[in-house]
Amino acid sequence: MTLALVLGGILAVLAVVAVARPFLREPAPESDALDEPGELERRRLTLAEERDQALAALKELEFDHRTGKVSDDDYRVLLGPLRRRAAEALRALEPRAEARHARVARPR
Repeated sequence: MTLALVLGGILAVLAVVAVARPFLREPAPESDALDEPGELERRRLTLAEERDQALAALKELEFDHRTGKVSDDDYRVLLGPLRRRAAEALRALEPRAEARHARVARPR
């Protein structure tokens, strides 16, 4: 009986070690170098940054106008260029949407 318990315990420990072994080993990476973004990816990141900056500026302008820091006249003057900047960045990020819009808007 005691021998069976000892053998069972040893077998249990061996099973746990066998199952845990892959998790305890440090994986060897193929390469630690990060991939450099390609030209298209860099362009997309630049456009996304422009979009984010324009939208943040619009949000800040809206807040300043609501709190009275920017007058109605100044708000109207500043709003147009910021909207155009945001729209241009959004259009540049979605070229397929632009092409689809052009097809729909084109007279037949």
